[in-house]
Parts: sequence; structure tokens; C-alpha cells
Amino acid sequence: MKLLEDRILKDGQVFPGNILKVDSFLNHQIDVELIGEMGKEIKRIYDGCGVNKILTIEASGIGIACITAQFFSCPVLFAKKTKTKNIAATVYKTKVKSFTHGTEYDVIVSKDFISEGDRVLIVDDFLAEGNALLGLIDLCRQAGAEVVGCAIAVEKGFQDGRKRVESQGVRVESLAIVESMSDNAVTFRR
Repeated sequence: MKLLEDRILKDGQVFPGNILKVDSFLNHQIDVELIGEMGKEIKRIYDGCGVNKILTIEASGIGIACITAQFFSCPVLFAKKTKTKNIAATVYKTKVKSFTHGTEYDVIVSKDFISEGDRVLIVDDFLAEGNALLGLIDLCRQAGAEVVGCAIAVEKGFQDGRKRVESQGVRVESLAIVESMSDNAVTFRR
């Protein structure tokens, strides 16, 4: 998606460790118009797939997921990284290792909100090693829900996340695929 690629080139920053900082418009401060265009594109890509629920993981994917859900007219469910007193007693749970934070944590979703027969589109801001997506796929499969695919804002194409997710039989579509990053220079896969 050229609009997103152009914004990454204009406002993104590359940090050591293959970190692409896009927090001025995507995952801390959100450019709602840009996210709206991204949501339209995700709808175009997955139109006709029968999506009835969108799943993401807290926190950075929530904004993209919510705006995308407007185009699908369906609810958003986000996996929580900690269990709170007000969440249902029965949850699906899996472990996820964060590329950015370098830690492993449990993520949960209430059994009240995902079940057999759901057709789930997973939406997230980044795909690097694929750990978050694999965790979300696991939660869906525990519930008997069908994952129709994963919609990603920015994929680090030089890492093996896509291969790991596709090896699970899940479709992956990314709006921008970064081919390489170095010294604040970003190139995209065409």
C-alpha cells in the first residue's frame, strides 16, 4: 500500500536491532485517516471471506483492528496480556514471545467471545517473527474458530514470521513489506 509505505519513509525511524519506529502515526499516536485507508484496503483484500470477528493483541493492534472492523461490521476482540478481576473465569490461554520486548507472556481471551463457527480475521500492526500471530491462531483453534487470514500493517520481510504463519495453513496479507532496513533507510518489497 503506497500510502503506508510513503508515510513510513517520511516519518518512520530505524533503530538498532531491526526496530522500525512508527509510533508517530501507527501505534502510539494514530493517524486515523491513514488507518481508515488501511481498513478499507484490508476489507478489499478479505471481502467475501465471511469475517464475523476481528482478533488482535493488546495494545498496538487495537486501533487498526477497530477501524478495520467498521468496514466488516463486526466486533473486535483483543487478547489480553494479563488476567484482570473483571474478565470471565473461563479463558483460552497461550504463550507469546514478544520480539520488541524480548519477553514471554501469557495472552488470554474469554471463552464468552470466541467460539466454534466464528470466522476470524487476525489484525496486527507488525509481523516480524510471527509469535503474536501464532499465539492468536492457537487461541482461535482452541475455540474451534476458523482463521480466515491475517492482515498486517507492516511486515519485516527479512524475518521468518510469514513462513511460520503460512506453515500453519493461514493466509497472510501485509500492507507494507519491508525488504531491508539500515541507517534510517527502508526499502520495500515490490
